[in-house]
Amino acid sequence: MMTSQIDDTFHVYDTTLRDGAQREGITYSVEDKLTVTKLLDEFGVGFIEGGWPGALPKDTEFFARMAAGEVVLENAKLVAFGSTRKAGVAVEDDQQVKALLDSQAPVITLVAKSDVWHVEQALKTTLDENISMISDTVAYLVQHGRRVFIDCEHFFDGYKHDSDYGVRVIRAAVDAGADVAVLCDTNGGMLPSGIAAIVADVSSRTQARIGIHCQDDTGCAIANTMAAVEAGATHVQCTANGYGERTGNADLFSVVANIELKMGKQVLPEGSLQDMVRVSHAIAEIANLPPNTHQPYVGVSSFAHKAGLHASALKVNSELYNHIEAELVGNDMRILVTEMAGRASVELKGKELGYDLSKEPEAITKVVEQVKRLESQGWSFEAADASFELLLRNALGANELRKFVCKSWRTVVEQLADGSVSSEATVHLIVDEEEIVATGVGNGPVNALDNALRKALISKFPQLETLELVDYKVRILDGGQGTGAVTRVLIETAEGARRWDTVGVHENVIAASWLALEDALLYGLLEH
Repeated sequence: MMTSQIDDTFHVYDTTLRDGAQREGITYSVEDKLTVTKLLDEFGVGFIEGGWPGALPKDTEFFARMAAGEVVLENAKLVAFGSTRKAGVAVEDDQQVKALLDSQAPVITLVAKSDVWHVEQALKTTLDENISMISDTVAYLVQHGRRVFIDCEHFFDGYKHDSDYGVRVIRAAVDAGADVAVLCDTNGGMLPSGIAAIVADVSSRTQARIGIHCQDDTGCAIANTMAAVEAGATHVQCTANGYGERTGNADLFSVVANIELKMGKQVLPEGSLQDMVRVSHAIAEIANLPPNTHQPYVGVSSFAHKAGLHASALKVNSELYNHIEAELVGNDMRILVTEMAGRASVELKGKELGYDLSKEPEAITKVVEQVKRLESQGWSFEAADASFELLLRNALGANELRKFVCKSWRTVVEQLADGSVSSEATVHLIVDEEEIVATGVGNGPVNALDNALRKALISKFPQLETLELVDYKVRILDGGQGTGAVTRVLIETAEGARRWDTVGVHENVIAASWLALEDALLYGLLEH
């Protein structure tokens, strides 16, 4: 865990637990929020916005448990989010403001209307009363020992309606004691050039410390955030993996990586970037969402290379086709072997798998030809490293490693009178010159085949007991052929924490499954 805090000259502010939780499909429990808080603190962000106490019972409980010391923050400061006092209500009588103080959070972020349209049409109050609501609430919280940030909601849209009123809001907040004025692209409709121009103008007119909060409705949240930083913003509000309402927010991991690696500003504790992949994927698991494979910096495909031209250059220098070294953010470079692969791709992939092919030109040629031929028939090895490794070992003359040979297999699927369906499979193998016939049953023909195959091999290879089929995917490759189409099957097998993927292709889905199953068990045996 990082224990050293960086200085206050630049703020990395995370709002995963509040704004990020507004993403469709995400629901955090209090336990989830505590776990995410710990992960973000370990990552080294400066501020963690925990939610809206008083508005949501779950958030109120979260702040109570944080105050009780369930998670001790080493790097970050906890932030409570809320609104200014209501129109016409004295600040000391406003229950929501009281809930912010009761949260015991040392930092409070207030959302304030900075667009005349929203003040008049949504708040239904006067422009002057809105200014008083902001000033009164900021001053009251500062008097009670809280550090206050102000989120200027709809700032950029409001700037277009009345460029002076947003500036007036910022001045009122700062004069009352607010530390940062955060310009929010709440509707997410801005482009980088517009963000930069407005941030620069506001900075020159207010002398306030400016923050930025961008939604991703134009696909520009990260770019808009970077434009704001280049224009002078020193406070960035982001969410882990870009989670958020509608299309999401600026992604925390892309933003901090860009600031540190592209702009040369250290904004996290030393070494934090190397934890990016771990933290990103852990938060995705907590949110019950699959990690985004193509997410910049942290996705498993971020440094994956498919084209043979790339591989040839990467053999010479990895920087020729990588914008950074993958290790800087805790990721790995990967070579994908496909029909686009050339000799360099196969050689680099072999090295990745632990094989030195630099003195095996004939084997490389054989593998390249096989891959191109098989992929033209529908095979795909980029998601099936284990099948590719078996093909590679075969080309290297490792045929003696084949542990069993299949003479035949068959499956029977029967629907009974009561409507239930049973599946049975029989396999006929040769193992160490001994013929073995075994029958298995299952909830489907593939499951029955898997059980029969294991049953036939288990006496010879007891280590198969520890292997588990954990995922099974089927893809129809030519939908125009209907039920006669070629089918590709991908199988993921696990042994403890170790996992591997195999592929099978055939016009018959059961035959395709058999090919993938056969490779899966064979690979597991070879690893032993």
